[in-house]
Amino acid sequence: MTFQPNLAPGQRISNQDLCDLFLCGPQGGMRKSNRRNCLVLFTDHAKSLYDDRWDENGILHYTGMGLIGDQTLSRSNKTLAESPMTGIQVFYFERFTGKSTDYIFVGEVELADSPYKEVQPDTEGNYRSVWVFPLKLITGAPAPEIQVDELSVTLIARQKAAKALSDQDLTRRLRNRPKSSARTDRSVCSVQHPRDPLVVEFALRRAQGCCELCEQPAPFLKPGGEPYLEVHHIEWLSEGGRDTTDNVAALCPNCHRQMHSLNKAGDRKKLQRSASQKSL
Repeated sequence: MTFQPNLAPGQRISNQDLCDLFLCGPQGGMRKSNRRNCLVLFTDHAKSLYDDRWDENGILHYTGMGLIGDQTLSRSNKTLAESPMTGIQVFYFERFTGKSTDYIFVGEVELADSPYKEVQPDTEGNYRSVWVFPLKLITGAPAPEIQVDELSVTLIARQKAAKALSDQDLTRRLRNRPKSSARTDRSVCSVQHPRDPLVVEFALRRAQGCCELCEQPAPFLKPGGEPYLEVHHIEWLSEGGRDTTDNVAALCPNCHRQMHSLNKAGDRKKLQRSASQKSL
């Protein structure tokens, strides 16, 4: 008799509730439940430089268990490799570092092909052989959508990890990247914050062709002859800011990128002071 967890793809669940549901342990990336006759797999996308990855064919290339040294087809790796013969169910969850630490249910998966070997660094930075399991959702569905803010947090964490590598290690990791078609393809959904065109137009006219942060003329003119400036919300809409004339500034592209990258308190105060003096 198969186990039905009654979870919908994309549903979030705490680690404790997950353990209670699957009757498995609270730790590890591969957790076997003898009482449910299932194996529960996890990916924490921000923790490793080379993540478990989906390809354009909807196949998840999942790295096996074993943090140090060559991996072997034993324990949970063996359970996963033999799952087509034993009939054990396999469920997959993922997590992104962001506002929530809950796991996201992706779905029940099965082996799409035979496991294969790949070279990846271990936790000590030494290169070793790992087992990679090609998995597919039993529903045949593609990889689920992810939130754009979760993707951004993951990319930032992985970029920091890459930045910490030596030139030699960076080169070596690039040379050991998978040469197959295992390209990461994910649909991303985002919450849109519509801008009021009247507020945008007011900010552009108020600036009179000059950036309201660096106070320099716009870097170029549009085809119609208007100065090219970008309207920025001083307190971001995604953080609860208002779409009003006292919360926007017309910026040159360089200052606009600076505000999104650094968002310095002093720059915000300058823009807020200027906007409040010339707002409606």
